[in-house]
Amino acid sequence: MSIKVLFFASLADLTGMRETEVDSRAHTSVASIYTKFARDFPRLEEHRASLLYAVNSEFVQPDSPVHDGDEVAFFPPVSGG
Repeated sequence: MSIKVLFFASLADLTGMRETEVDSRAHTSVASIYTKFARDFPRLEEHRASLLYAVNSEFVQPDSPVHDGDEVAFFPPVSGG
């Protein structure tokens, strides 16, 4: 199945991409997609505990399922001052 993946802010800087597509097996979760990228970009693990996850523009929990054609987005924590 094909899934569009979006990275925002510092996550885009760490991966060198803002958008990509992945082929994934059925019955996958948002967290498992993040893990797939963390293998290639180990510094992503530093952000895992504070991430916001979205599927099709709706915030979700990490264990939420992902389906063919979905758009998954990863957001780092936002700080202000």
